[in-house]
Amino acid sequence: MRVLALLDGTLVDPEAPLFRADDLGVMRGDGIFETILVADRKPRELGPHLDRLERSAGLMQMRLPERAAWERVVQAVIDNWPWDTDPQMALKLVCTRGVDGGDGTPNGFAMGMQIGPDTLRKRAEGVAAVTLERGYAPDLMDRAPWLLLSAKTLSYAVNMAAMREAESRGADEVIFTATDGSVLEGPTSTVVLAQGRTLLTTPPSSGILKGTTQGALFRAAEKAGWKTEVAKFPASALFESDGVWLASSVRLVTQVHTIDGTAVKTDADLHAEINRLYESNY
Repeated sequence: MRVLALLDGTLVDPEAPLFRADDLGVMRGDGIFETILVADRKPRELGPHLDRLERSAGLMQMRLPERAAWERVVQAVIDNWPWDTDPQMALKLVCTRGVDGGDGTPNGFAMGMQIGPDTLRKRAEGVAAVTLERGYAPDLMDRAPWLLLSAKTLSYAVNMAAMREAESRGADEVIFTATDGSVLEGPTSTVVLAQGRTLLTTPPSSGILKGTTQGALFRAAEKAGWKTEVAKFPASALFESDGVWLASSVRLVTQVHTIDGTAVKTDADLHAEINRLYESNY
C-alpha cells in the first residue's frame, strides 16, 4: 500500500512515472528527504522534521518550497491513507534540485508507505549491530561544510552499502565510528546510551544528523527526572553502558543486544521504561 501526493495536494498513481530522466535527484542524488512516522493520523515530530528539511536545503544551497506546501502534502497523504487497516505509516518527503540545466525550480512529493515486517521485528526483538569506520574526524563538519555531513541528502549509497556489509556479517544494523574512535550515528538512526539515570548521545557538531526521535526521547526523559547529555564518547562506551539503542523515526527506539558479535547489557524493564518515555510525547 502506497499513497503518493504532489506539493499542491494532488494525488497521483504511485506506480506511474513521476520524474524526468534528467532530474538531478535521479542523475546525481542531488536532493534531500525526511521520513516521518504517522500513527493514527498524527505525524510525529513534524515540526522538527520540517526544520531539518530546511536546514538540509540551506546546507545544499538549494531552493525549497515553502513550509505550507509540505504541510499541505502531508495532510493530503494522511487524509487518503487506509487507517482502518494500517494504523501506522512511514511518510517520506522528497525534494530534488530540479532538472539538469533548468532554472532551479525544485521537484517535491510525499509518499506514505506501510511499515514493513523487518521493521516490526527490529522493534520487538532488538538488533545486532556492527561498528564500521565512517572515515572522517568528528571536527570535520566545520572545516569542510561542502561535504554536507549533517545534511539528509538523497545520496545514501554509502549508508546502504554499510547496511549490506552489516548483513554480510550476520548483523541488522551499523554504528559508525569517526577516525578518532568516537561514536557517530547509524546509517538511518541516532545512537543513545543509558549510563545510570543519564541518557547520552553524540553531538550534531560531530557531523551527524540531529535526531528527531532522540530529541523526543530526551525531552520526555528530562521531564521524568532523567539527566541527558550530548557529548562525544568512545566506542568502548557501547560495551560499558547499561543499555544501547538506535533511535529512528520508523523503527522508534530499538534496543541493541549485540555489537561486533559481543552481547551488550540489556534490561527488559529499562527498555520498557525508555519506550514509555518516548511514547509519552504522543
